[in-house]
This record gives sequence, structure tokens and C-alpha cells, in this order.
Amino acid sequence: MKNGYERFVRPFLFSLEPEAAHDLTTALLRGASYVNPALHALKVFQPPPKPRTLFGLNFPNPIGLAAGFDKNGVALRAWEALGFGFIEIGTVTAKRQPGNPKPRIFRLPKQQALINRLGFNNDGTDAIAERLRRLRKSGRWPTVPIGINIGKSRVTPLEEATQDYLYSFRLLREFADYITLNVSSPNTPGLRELQEPAALAKLLRAIRDENSGRHGPTPVLVKIAPDLSSTQLEAIIATCEQNEVAGIIATNTTLDHSSIPPAVDRDGGLSGAPLREKSTALIRSIAAISTIAVIASGGICDAKSALEKFEAGARLLQVYTGYIYRGPRLLREIMEAIP
Repeated sequence: MKNGYERFVRPFLFSLEPEAAHDLTTALLRGASYVNPALHALKVFQPPPKPRTLFGLNFPNPIGLAAGFDKNGVALRAWEALGFGFIEIGTVTAKRQPGNPKPRIFRLPKQQALINRLGFNNDGTDAIAERLRRLRKSGRWPTVPIGINIGKSRVTPLEEATQDYLYSFRLLREFADYITLNVSSPNTPGLRELQEPAALAKLLRAIRDENSGRHGPTPVLVKIAPDLSSTQLEAIIATCEQNEVAGIIATNTTLDHSSIPPAVDRDGGLSGAPLREKSTALIRSIAAISTIAVIASGGICDAKSALEKFEAGARLLQVYTGYIYRGPRLLREIMEAIP
């Protein structure tokens, strides 16, 4: 049976161009974040708490908002009110950038999927750090853990990527309960080359050295692609373990579009239900070779797909595309199913 979101809200949002719907939703939630009665109204959707502890952090429940929805960190209080156990901002780049040309988000309703080629459109590290600083000073900082996902600026040459990440890491870490290094988006040219062992090791060593400063370590995670061979995955995990990475987010969007009809295909990263099996298989492969913590992301559209991630070895979950299709009821449905 369809819930109220699926019957009334989604048809309206889906009557809009996808990015316009996203921008409208973000604007409304941004406004709600500063209006206490609105926040109170959103709390009707909150699922009951089921606390988890990971990375030394306390999560009221194991379901987080994946990076990409609130790229600029403008609606944190609203996401918390809706019941998310943690929120990941970003992807944030050192330099402000507009992203790729529009249109760049495409819905595939029959497949419960999205294709995007956004290209890390965001306000840039300086502006987002200042926004978060003002939010903290206002006393309206959320109580749930906040992650910040950082990536390489498009204009930065690949050989200078480490300094680009370091700039964002230095400015944003004071606002982050954990930092995610995004080296796997398919929409920034060359970015996935940073998953290669030598390039990844260089980046992780620099972040590790910066992270051991006087402020104490911030948990660092790496977000990986689903389109990895077993050899590539083993090399990435080994490199992460050697450089004190706290966890892996598995996975980003996929470039494998074989599961969708050619008639609806577009260039970009595929997310949603078609990513479910590929993401789960990768999580299972990680669990078979490592004890590193895994946050599952990809194809979580209902309680069954969420349970599959936990059974494969995930410790926490992140949702995005599934939330667009299912709405706030998705969180409660998952929470009612997990022990």
C-alpha cells in the first residue's frame, strides 16, 4: 500500500524537472530548519530510536542521509527532525563549482532509480565552513553525528589532488564527526584513478599525517565505486588499513547500466534499486577479507534490501534514491524490521 508521501507528495515533485524538485525540497527543508513549529511537525515521521555506536560516535539509529542530497549543509536540523540517525553533507570541493551542464538528473520510475551526472556542484569549502560556523554559533547545531564528504575540485589537476583534499579537510574537520574522502564519483573526470593503490596511498598518508595533529583524530572514511574487480577491491582495502582509515562507504553510483532498458539510459552514475545487488556483493566481499567498518549505500529501497546490507556485513546504512521514491516512511519501515 502506498503511503501519504507516495500518494500525494511524490506525484507533485515528479511533475517537476528532477533538479527543480530537489532544489524545492531542499529550500523547504532549509526554511523549516529555522522554524521550531515546522521542526516539531516533521518529527511525526521519526522512527523509534535504535542506537548504534561506531567510530566512537553515538548514532540514535543506523540510517543516515547519504551525501549528495544536502550538498551545502543547509537543512541539517530538518533532516534530524525527519529521523535520520546521521547526516552526510557534500560532496564539498575546495573550490566553488557549478557542476556539469543541465539536465543532469534523470528519473527512471519503473526501475526506482536515478541517473545523475551532477559533477560535484557545491558552494565550495570556504562558504560551507562559514555556514557551518554560523550554525554552530547560533546554538542550532544538530545532535546527530554529522559527516562531511569531500572531493577533488574539477579544475585541480589529478597530480595536485592531495593538496585539494587537504585544503577541505583542514577547514571542515572541526565541524565533522567524520570525514569521507570521495574518490569514486563517475562524474568528475579522472577521479576514480584516485582509487589506484599508489594514488590512494599518497592521499591517505597526507590525510593521516594531518589528522594526527593537536586536535586529535577525526574518523576518516573512503567512499568506493561498485565497479571494482576483486583485485582492485583487495588493494583498496589493504591501502585503507595501512593508513588508519576508519571505514568504507560502499558504494557510490555505478557506470554499469546493463540492468536498465536502453530506451531510458543516459550518461552518468546509476543509483537506486538496480544498484542493490552489486552494492551488497561488494559489502560481502569486504567483510570476507577485512574487519574494517562498512557503511552501506546503494539500492536501499525497503526493509528487505536494508536487511540484506546488514546481513552482508554493513554496520550502518545511508539512503538517498530510495528516500526520493519512498519518502519518510522508508526510515520507519526499515527501523521496524531491524533488531
